Amino acid sequence: MRELNKKDIKTLALSSLGGTLEFYDFIIFLFFASYISKNFFPENLSDFWKLFNTYGIFAAGYLARPLGGIIMAHFGDKAGRKNMFMLSILLMAIPTFALAFIPGFETLGYSCIVLLILIRIFQGIAIGGELPGAWVFVYEHAPISKRRTYLGALTASVVGGILLGSIVFLIINQIYTQEELYEWAWRVPFFLGGIFGIISVYLRTFLSETPVFEQMKKEENLEKFPLKEVFKRAKMGILISMIITWVLTGFVVVMVLTLPKFMADMLGVDPIHQTYLQMIGIVLVVLSCILSGILADKIGVFKACVIFSLAFGIFSVLLFKTLYATNANFTLVAVFYLLACCFGGITNFCPIMMNEVFDAKIKFSGLSFSYNIAYAISGGVTPQLAYFLHTYALQNLDNIWRFSLGFYILFIAFLAIFCAFLFKEFNNTPRTYSA
Repeated sequence: MRELNKKDIKTLALSSLGGTLEFYDFIIFLFFASYISKNFFPENLSDFWKLFNTYGIFAAGYLARPLGGIIMAHFGDKAGRKNMFMLSILLMAIPTFALAFIPGFETLGYSCIVLLILIRIFQGIAIGGELPGAWVFVYEHAPISKRRTYLGALTASVVGGILLGSIVFLIINQIYTQEELYEWAWRVPFFLGGIFGIISVYLRTFLSETPVFEQMKKEENLEKFPLKEVFKRAKMGILISMIITWVLTGFVVVMVLTLPKFMADMLGVDPIHQTYLQMIGIVLVVLSCILSGILADKIGVFKACVIFSLAFGIFSVLLFKTLYATNANFTLVAVFYLLACCFGGITNFCPIMMNEVFDAKIKFSGLSFSYNIAYAISGGVTPQLAYFLHTYALQNLDNIWRFSLGFYILFIAFLAIFCAFLFKEFNNTPRTYSA
């Protein structure tokens, strides 16, 4: 059994750090959504529709993911994993940097909205190739007995990009007044994102190709049209991958990105304390991702996934029951929120299952196609859905519909359990290839 050497550790560390910086670029948009909505939409538009439209533009990045993911995965399976890393970070850094300088509605009118949408599209194309490629890259570098653990570490580093965004949001709010933020200071994080992108490009020059791809290339065992083979012999792999991607999307978009703001608005918590809570939650999710990978290596994917899903479902029920009560208490809500985050490692079963249901020759294409199509659909509607369900719940605090958003999260937990059974059945079915 091959163990990691110093070169592998260096490669994995650089890959994880690059993923952190790139995901920061993708996600920082949401942290400053209220400031963007104020600057890029007309004054006579209501605050609800300004923010709703901003969430919609954020979701446009998800809708663009399949384009970048499918194209980059095709060449990643044919020409190597490393080259696609360089392309994805360039596509992310340039539009992020541009957003720091684009004038708002007062100067450009509706043209600024078009430019904003284009920026999110390019960011979506970039992230569509980045994350699947990183998961495959790490999986193929890691020793067989620790592959799930290292996927957990990588997924944790990507979640760390959200933590980095939280830290930057907190610092910016400490340095500048709200007036300065709405006027111009909201652009500073995007300028920093461009700098982070340049750093990532430099870091990725030190990456080496995966041993698995090098061996396939040496044996001339590469597919001419990988995606065609995915449809031909990996239909169940596509189904499992899409379902578990829905789980990841639901958790990240609702529990990590939008729910903290909803809680703060409901309970009268200022943005600084909201960010502190969000940061603690993200740290717990990071640790949970690593733990889920370790547990999956020890007791198997099926058992680990069921354990995490059940625990996440239980604490989510308690969270939403407490949050949407007529006399909601912030301390109690925060405790249940953090307990739910302790099982955010449910998201790590997405890369674990996807890497194990596709043959190495079609792994990048199969994983990227399934993940990006599913994320485009679920990620494209979840921000607006979460905002709608939350608003609807506030209007129905005296009946069962106050749990509207909670029902959706509980559904996500059950979906993960369902996917665990599908994965178990898949592994019990004889196959003619090795994942």
